[in-house]
Amino acid sequence: MRSWVATQPLLHCKHNPEDYFPYQIRSRLKELEKTFESLGRLYSEHSSKDGSKRLLVQLSDLQLVETVLLPRDGVCVSSQVGCAVGCAFCMTGRGGLKRQLGSAEIVAQVVLAKRLQKIRKVVFMGMGEPSHNLNQVLEAIELLGTEGAIAHKQLVFSTVGDRRVFERLPLGRVKPALALSLHTTRAELRAKLLPRASQIDPGELVELGEHYAQATTYPIQYQWTLIEGLNDSEEEIDGIVKLLKHKRAILNLIPYNTVEGLDFQRPSWTRAAAMARTLHQRGILTKLRRSAGQDVDGGCGQLRVRATQPEHPTPNKR
Repeated sequence: MRSWVATQPLLHCKHNPEDYFPYQIRSRLKELEKTFESLGRLYSEHSSKDGSKRLLVQLSDLQLVETVLLPRDGVCVSSQVGCAVGCAFCMTGRGGLKRQLGSAEIVAQVVLAKRLQKIRKVVFMGMGEPSHNLNQVLEAIELLGTEGAIAHKQLVFSTVGDRRVFERLPLGRVKPALALSLHTTRAELRAKLLPRASQIDPGELVELGEHYAQATTYPIQYQWTLIEGLNDSEEEIDGIVKLLKHKRAILNLIPYNTVEGLDFQRPSWTRAAAMARTLHQRGILTKLRRSAGQDVDGGCGQLRVRATQPEHPTPNKR
């Protein structure tokens, strides 16, 4: 795995391979390149008006995962085929977990992305729950932060929360930034929205995040999928202020990306902006974000679902 990361730039360099590799490797370069590329092939590409591109990536066993090229030199990668958390508002979780990705398959998504655009930031916010595939994800993070030369704070580990994460991340050679899926300050509602996540009270989750923020000096990004009539109330605003005031925290408000067949509704942009403004005025650093690729209906695993249905899109659609 480590040798693969080091080899990738050289497989596509303009210089003569004889300048770098012994004969045993040179004689197998084509075979090696074919093996490497089979870890993650571009199945289809879907460009969005917002500048992002949602990619369906086909793995060696023909399973598909989603990878997103983000504006400003970022990429969002998947860590599992499917997901076991079963978030009530997410398409990926409806089909359950199919399998874990190996660290090479995770890094392969970054390698593929680098062939399409410059990559300076990698976020682990795609399909799957990284804490449920912790060893492989942490190995990928270490490789990207060392051989991959990506700044450690530009590697973002996103999780619904698992105590093992807070035990393991501080011990790593590469300490990534941390994004925690909060979504609500009410424990009973969070249990309904994230039915198979570790049952950690929102207050405890924030305290665990704050300890990591103090250890790394990186603020914690708290993810809040904003759903109309569910977690956009004044009560929630008060709860957010109580939890995050004076913490090293950034709250990312992300209006819900509507999924056909689910009852959740996306709030108006006006309502979302008003909530962000109120929180900011009350001392919470809040960013209102647009989910990438909404105009191609690519959020929450929707591309993969459509591709695996009998009538699937033509590969390499742009």
